[in-house]
Amino acid sequence: MKIQFNTDKNIEGHQRLETYFTGEMEKSLARFDDKITRIEVHIGDENSDKSGVNDKRCMIEARPANLQPMAVTAHADSVEKAFHLALDKIKKSLSTTFEKQKEH
Repeated sequence: MKIQFNTDKNIEGHQRLETYFTGEMEKSLARFDDKITRIEVHIGDENSDKSGVNDKRCMIEARPANLQPMAVTAHADSVEKAFHLALDKIKKSLSTTFEKQKEH
């Protein structure tokens, strides 16, 4: 499973965040490792340098082998919260998708 990490110009600490988030994703999605070819993480601040409620966005796109890509988005007041919310969503989506595949 290859993990690609992208941030917009408003997010600081790109390398530190990438290292932390990649480790978290590898732990959380380890059971899907052989079923996913690539994961893309997009982190952004929708209000740029202005403050706002839930203005941090994390979009995670998973590309399961031989299936259509799936994507989830989460908003929160911090990058870390948005990431963890999106990670929970993609984990549930992948679980559901692979469970349905087993039934057929």
